Formats: sequence, C-alpha cells, structure tokens
Amino acid sequence: MSPRGVATPDVRERLFAAAERVVEKGGPGALTSRAVTTEASCAKGLLHAHFSGLDEFVAELCLDRFARTAAKAQALSALAGQGTVVRNLDAVALALFDSGGPAISGLAMTRPAAALRIREALEGGAPGFTAIEEAITSYVKAERRLGRVAETVDPHTVAIAIVGTAHHLLMTNWPGSSDPRPPMTRLVAALVDR
Repeated sequence: MSPRGVATPDVRERLFAAAERVVEKGGPGALTSRAVTTEASCAKGLLHAHFSGLDEFVAELCLDRFARTAAKAQALSALAGQGTVVRNLDAVALALFDSGGPAISGLAMTRPAAALRIREALEGGAPGFTAIEEAITSYVKAERRLGRVAETVDPHTVAIAIVGTAHHLLMTNWPGSSDPRPPMTRLVAALVDR
C-alpha cells in the first residue's frame, strides 16, 4: 500500500486496471471506491483525490478504454497490405473486449450519471465507436484498392457491422455469459474473407 503523502505513479491507470479486475470478479455491483483502492493497493482516498466521485471515475474509465481502441483502429491504415485483412480487423474488434470490455460496459449502464457523462463526451468529440467505425472504413477501402478485399464489399457497411455487433455483444454480455470473442471473429471473417 502506498503511504499517505507519497505520489502514486500512473494513478489513473492503476485505478482503472483495479476497477476492471473488481468488475470482472464481482460484476458491476461490486464496484465501490473502497473496492477499487483495495484492489489497487493504495490509500482509500486516492480515487476521490483524482475524481469528483465514482460516476466521474466510471465515465473516465470508459472514455479511456474507448480512446485506446480508437487509437488501435486508427493504426489499421498503416497495416494495409500486411498480414491478413481478417486478422487485422479482428485485432481491432477484439480490442473492444479487452480490459473487461463487457463488464465495464455493463457498469456504465448501471450508473446513469456516468452514462450521461460518457454520452456528452462522445457528442463533444471524444473518440468512441464513431472513430472506430471511420478507421475501419478507411482501412477496408485501402485493402479494397490493393485487391485484398473484393470490390463488392462495401467498407462502410463492414465497419457498421463490426462496430454494431461489438456494441451489441458488449451490452448483452453479463458475467457468466459465453465469450463474445468467437462470434465476433466469425463475423469479421464472413464480412471480408475472400
């Protein structure tokens, strides 16, 4: 445990990772500021020293994870012509399920104030599903120009299908549900595999 008055390096990420573990183990109802700080092995007041409350913390956690996945999606363009199209798209689609994606999405749904903060941030331009959709569209267009995706494949439709399916799987996956990754992988292959 960090002693009182000593700076905790990478405090946001440490708390976010701890929250993901708490929610993965116990579901959204298990998340409290005390559970997070206990899991992070840090002072009990650390979360409230960096966030105005649990709703802000949950919103920032979700937005941080959206931004990470959007950055990964934006890196897709550099992969055009490399590896396989299915593997490249699958990596981005599955990134939505990393770091407790289903559990964290469920958590946001149980906290209306956090959900509102997330929606407002996304409407204000924070990276989220729209940024991921745009990146996938650009990538599939590039692969189509290279002849690695059939001309009959519509890049925007592929992007909407991937993002929409991921969103659906995130929102309907509860603790104890089957792993959402295999159906996501099958969908990606069905959309672009030649």
